[in-house]
Amino acid sequence: MYAKGSKNGTVRFSLKPPGGAKRVMLAGSFNGWKPAPMRKQKGGAFALTVPLASGSHEYKFIVDGEWVVDSENPTWAMNPYGTFNSVAQVER
Repeated sequence: MYAKGSKNGTVRFSLKPPGGAKRVMLAGSFNGWKPAPMRKQKGGAFALTVPLASGSHEYKFIVDGEWVVDSENPTWAMNPYGTFNSVAQVER
């Protein structure tokens, strides 16, 4: 899931993997698809706040090495690999 971050110009991405996970990372069009580690929160969710400009941004979570879409975000786009990416629409 994604939501407006606490600082202006940021977006907070979070994911609570079913069954838990050891490591969760975030990759997207906004960081050149280079996976960034997310921090584990109380309750088992992982989160990361990133600066994002207005517009449409594709992203995926990497859960223990497996690329997954954001199940809480129904907006997806087909990628060149024949799978889907989640899409965050940021408006300021």
